[in-house]
Amino acid sequence: MEFGRLIGPELRELLREDPKSIVDLIDELHPQDVSECLEPLETKEAAGALKVMPVVFGAQVFERLGEELQVAIAKELGINSTVRLVSEMSADDTVDFFASLPEETVSKLMARLQAVDPEQAQDVRELTRWPEECAGGLMTNEFVETRKDATVDEALVTLRECAREGYEVLDVIYVLDPQERVVGYVTLRALLMSKFDAIMSDIMQHNLVSVPPELDQEEVARVFSRYDMHAIPVVGPDHKILGIITSDDVLDVFEEEAEEDAQKMGAVGPIEHSYFSIPFWIYLSKRAPWLLILFVSGFMTTSAMEAFEPVLKAITQLAYYVPLVVSAGGNSGSQSATLIIRGLAVGEIESKDWWRVLMRELAQGLALGSALALLGVARAWFGGDGREMAELIGITIIAIVTLGCVVGAMMPLLLHRLGLDPATSSTPFIATLVDVLGILVYLSLALALLSAANGVVVGGFQ
Repeated sequence: MEFGRLIGPELRELLREDPKSIVDLIDELHPQDVSECLEPLETKEAAGALKVMPVVFGAQVFERLGEELQVAIAKELGINSTVRLVSEMSADDTVDFFASLPEETVSKLMARLQAVDPEQAQDVRELTRWPEECAGGLMTNEFVETRKDATVDEALVTLRECAREGYEVLDVIYVLDPQERVVGYVTLRALLMSKFDAIMSDIMQHNLVSVPPELDQEEVARVFSRYDMHAIPVVGPDHKILGIITSDDVLDVFEEEAEEDAQKMGAVGPIEHSYFSIPFWIYLSKRAPWLLILFVSGFMTTSAMEAFEPVLKAITQLAYYVPLVVSAGGNSGSQSATLIIRGLAVGEIESKDWWRVLMRELAQGLALGSALALLGVARAWFGGDGREMAELIGITIIAIVTLGCVVGAMMPLLLHRLGLDPATSSTPFIATLVDVLGILVYLSLALALLSAANGVVVGGFQ
């Protein structure tokens, strides 16, 4: 809410000076706005503010805070006050919160939660059965269900009860058979438009889209995107509904996966926490191995240039154009890699499409290389380097840009085919590989074209 952003500074000052006065503002604020105001506060101040809030609103604020602040506030509040908040949170958010705590603390919280809210404790235990990064780990077990032989009037009664209990998704009612297997669903719109005595099995939709609990979260996100859904049921092998995944959880997945891929493409190990919350040495360990690998890989570029040392000594003009031709290949390779990784991530491209991708990138490379070659030829010609050098630069740029496009596209597909994360073919790796190939192409062409044009032996090379 814009209102929350506008009064942010005043609200933070109010939280510091007189936390109890915030109670009068609760109806005017969204929990997200309040959580953003708590983030800059000291842990003791943020905990004090949560204490004076109504417990339901306080739980909504608490579940929107970052993991580090949640843990710090829980430590400040103590077991009893933390459990009061947890008992009002959705089970899936509680599981996420518990995942950031030491096992000993989780055991104490679960024991206290069992005494305060046994139903919530059971829901949390059910959700912790599944790994965090699969459909089962994303789902919540708060969903509206009814029997297939129930009437619309009975379904509305169930819906009202779920609304009073604070269920997040109320516009889809899942229909179960006598064996409690899900057989369809009814939208809230269809329910309201039907007669009170209509039977649910007569008005339900049978084309239920669901996911198994072990499905990876990236695949879950693709299903959401493909079917444009805001909630999807998680169904076990016995066709019983285990829970539902809501759109807000999938948005978190999109953000998490995009951040992880961006880090990998920048040759940085995946970092789960914020920049300033990571200890210096851990942060260093995420960067150093990749830089070392890339640095050692760069030895290949040095070796390639050393192998052609006689050519470079004979015609020093060649050295001036090394950065130009090499960067063209690295940039084109990085572009292709980015596009292919994105296509693989959203399901637009599959490993079997490698031939189509190869032909497309080959054509792209030739077209882009030709355009860049015109500029390169103009630079060599008007720079007074002669016709032979201009021809060399033009042919080299076309070859290297085409090579960059092909390598940048094929490497992610190869890794995907091998079952590896395509994002690990990061742009620095693509650039390093294309640099080496570019040097070899450039100097090999120089040796062939310039020697042939001049009819001489260049630096000991025939």
